[in-house]
Amino acid sequence: MDRLAQIESFVAAVAKGSLAAAARAEGVAPAIVGRRIDALESRLGVKLLVRTTRRITLTHEGSAFLETCQRLLADLADAEASVSAGGVKASGHLRITSPAGFGRRHVAPLVPLFLAQHPEVSVSLNLSDRVVDIVNEGVDCAVRVGDLADSSLVSVRLADNRRLCVATPAYLARAGTPRHPAELARHECLLLSSDASQTRGWAFVVDGELTHLRPSGRLDCSDGQVLHDWCLADLGIAWRSLWEVEDAIASGALVSVLDDFRAPPNGIHAVFPQRKHLPLRVRLWIDFLKHTYGDAAYWARPGAPR
Repeated sequence: MDRLAQIESFVAAVAKGSLAAAARAEGVAPAIVGRRIDALESRLGVKLLVRTTRRITLTHEGSAFLETCQRLLADLADAEASVSAGGVKASGHLRITSPAGFGRRHVAPLVPLFLAQHPEVSVSLNLSDRVVDIVNEGVDCAVRVGDLADSSLVSVRLADNRRLCVATPAYLARAGTPRHPAELARHECLLLSSDASQTRGWAFVVDGELTHLRPSGRLDCSDGQVLHDWCLADLGIAWRSLWEVEDAIASGALVSVLDDFRAPPNGIHAVFPQRKHLPLRVRLWIDFLKHTYGDAAYWARPGAPR
């Protein structure tokens, strides 16, 4: 019980931004929250938070530990719900959002299947490449692809997402094939201008280190499908997820380049507000995503990321 309370206080402190705010949310004195986090750090032998009078900041170890703790608490809530819900049926309106391209392929087809299991639930699906403010816009759950920004939201990693550079054989015949990420500076690069992703640039592993580059190009667009179309039109090199381009690669319409420098996969996540008691329909939707995306056979289908 002490260990669980320590983890809950750690997650609450990060979510609320201070020990005092976490204490108010938990209904205890700030000193108790502080002692719990001190005990957690002492037991683990690492510093999780850097605390000042004004703010708290996650250490590298704390950031890595946070996602595991959030997933643990979410799994615990799901386990309790599966027992306590008993014969209670999920009902009400579920508001979800996803990036447009990924949502069309891997979220929208799942919604009817979920509704078939829960006939008293209705769904609104918002497909948008902007980062939707799920708290202020009343969204219950977002499916997000890529690196997550630091926030007080809870995230559950659902699957890996692999990315690579691609171009048409015609473009490469005309402009040459880059052999090193540094050579992208002399190429036309097709850039995603949305705030939704690629904010740090294109990721590569160079000399054993993860490196982010910001290529230049005359074309950028906030819609990934447009970048895909421009790439197929011989207009340059694009950095895209494998699920978007694997069919074109298989047909020979696109060729992957710089494979020796490919970065490790980032994640596909379910993101939702920090709440003590999520509505049953939200918990079941997240469970449904975890079960579906956790099945290796699902990602083996054509059009799925690997």
